[in-house]
Amino acid sequence: MKHISIKKIMLTGAVIVALASCSKKLDLFPQNDLTSETTYATAAGYKAVLAKVYAGLATTGNAGPAGASDIQGLDEGSQSPFIRGFFNCQELPTDEAVVSWNDQTIKDFHNLSWSSSDPFLYGLYSRLVYNVMLANEYLREATDEKLSARGITGAEATEIQVTRAEVRFLRAFNYWAMMDIFGKTTFIDESNVVGTTLPGEKSRADLFTYVDTELKAIETLLKPAKTNEYGRVDQGACWALQARLYLNAQVYTGTAKWTEAVTYAKKVIDAGYALHADYRQLFMADNDKRTNEIIYAIGCDGLRTKSYGNTTFFVHAAAGDDHNEFGVGGGWYGYRATKGLADKFTDLTGASDKRAMFTTSKFGTSAAQIAIADVGDFNNGLHVNKYRNIRSDGNPVSDANRDFADVDFPVFRLPEMYLIYAEAVLRGGTGGDATTALGYINNIRQRAYGNATGNISAGQLNLQFVLDERARELYWEGHRRTDLIRYNLLTTGTYLWPWKGGVASGTQVDAKYNIFPIPATNRTANPNLTQNTGY
Repeated sequence: MKHISIKKIMLTGAVIVALASCSKKLDLFPQNDLTSETTYATAAGYKAVLAKVYAGLATTGNAGPAGASDIQGLDEGSQSPFIRGFFNCQELPTDEAVVSWNDQTIKDFHNLSWSSSDPFLYGLYSRLVYNVMLANEYLREATDEKLSARGITGAEATEIQVTRAEVRFLRAFNYWAMMDIFGKTTFIDESNVVGTTLPGEKSRADLFTYVDTELKAIETLLKPAKTNEYGRVDQGACWALQARLYLNAQVYTGTAKWTEAVTYAKKVIDAGYALHADYRQLFMADNDKRTNEIIYAIGCDGLRTKSYGNTTFFVHAAAGDDHNEFGVGGGWYGYRATKGLADKFTDLTGASDKRAMFTTSKFGTSAAQIAIADVGDFNNGLHVNKYRNIRSDGNPVSDANRDFADVDFPVFRLPEMYLIYAEAVLRGGTGGDATTALGYINNIRQRAYGNATGNISAGQLNLQFVLDERARELYWEGHRRTDLIRYNLLTTGTYLWPWKGGVASGTQVDAKYNIFPIPATNRTANPNLTQNTGY
């Protein structure tokens, strides 16, 4: 299905780099099962390891979908993946997702009642630490000195030096996720000597400074926007993460950086990206072709990156008996959205706003069907049909059994940059203007409606509208929790949705749930870690 080389060698890279990663030792430093002389003897070996660094966001082990797990002691399909864990933290506590299952503590997420002993939180924390360790390993082995000693010179050495900047970006991205979700975290970089010394901790504010500094340092080292092979990062991704970082700076550090958010969103916008005409095709099995709009996506492939925790999870967990509409062989009868998301759309059939991608067969869109009388009843709720393991060109997907998805997970898309620009301008950021912001919003809406009927006037553009438009444009892409926190709506009683806080009509919850706890198991393994307030 996918033509790009980094994805073709993902599992090869996974086999070559087998780091000792027992979950009980994730706050220690990794040890190599293979010697560096063997693994990094050639430029091809470096690219295989690079593929593993990228694959840490899409896969869970070296066999896929299960076996030779990166992180032992956790359920490989549900607890140790990045995409599934990220989705659970960013979407399940909000109006955009609710789950019918009773798997361990999964319902605590929508109820906003989790604890430091939650196994899903432990899994995501462990995954992020593991991904950072992979990046550090690569950076230690890709120095000029080591390349020269191994006889890797010329164009091959130059290319590897470019990949160092990519790996530094991926490490910064994992630290950004840790900062956003957990606040403080274990901190290690390539300077830490491999061994058994327990790493220290960085506060949220210090992590912000670190990520910000790293992104600025690598900005000119990365390939120009839109020039790297698909599935790898470049300056566009770097600027996009910086824009997202600055949009939430006040939450992370107490100091707003609206002007910086405008500046970096504009860098991405001016880099030559464009909206794809058909919104639905951005989330289909051949969305790797949507490179005009998608700035960076995590590659998922039904044959090469088999996992129950990447976009395979999206298409199965949202499906029931209507699984053919999702392009999979069977549904898992799990995830839906609440009336809170439904209320953001005036027409849930998608006849007007094409972004309203909700099932219309067995699970309809009437008020009675959207209401959730019983969280455990999959028939209740708004059924989301956004991700589909179906190709827009009509060709078959790579997995003939339709068990594993080909849909790539879009991490950054151009519309997010439009929305960041608009919000930051409205909040007082300089370097932009309201007229341009309005134009960006109407670009998004004109694509959604197919014409200008959904366009808004200058008087309608305000912060609440931007928040609602973010929900309409970006739902189920991992933004909602962060957005609600930025607007002080996640835990307060200002905005309620069904079953918020475990109450049918929704209720205010303790403000401590604006951040997740440091998992107790990690704190036991590393006494240098401290707990977030209230846990």
